[in-house]
Amino acid sequence: MSRVKRSTIAMKHRRNVLKQAKGYRFGRSKKEVEAKVAIRKAGAYAFAHRKDKKTDMRRLWTTRLNAGLREIGVTYSVFINKMTKKGIVINRKMLSELAGENPETFKRVVETVNA
Repeated sequence: MSRVKRSTIAMKHRRNVLKQAKGYRFGRSKKEVEAKVAIRKAGAYAFAHRKDKKTDMRRLWTTRLNAGLREIGVTYSVFINKMTKKGIVINRKMLSELAGENPETFKRVVETVNA
């Protein structure tokens, strides 16, 4: 069986790994083994935090919505409960934008729900 020299492919792989790890600190950007670990972890964190970002945004909308409702004299939980019972479906993102950008319209929505 003939001998196969893999230096070209190995160097290409090494170059690609180190290119992905560019900007990392210490050995993580210079040593292939450490760079591989760093890239794998970075990918895992990126995946997890893409999911977390959705939760963070929903929490922000809820907080903004609650602040807008408190100015009118209603609590968030009571408002959402009444909306659910009446079958009104407006998502929290839209409600929080209304509260921040169009307070008059938001007040009319709240009055409609409370009526």
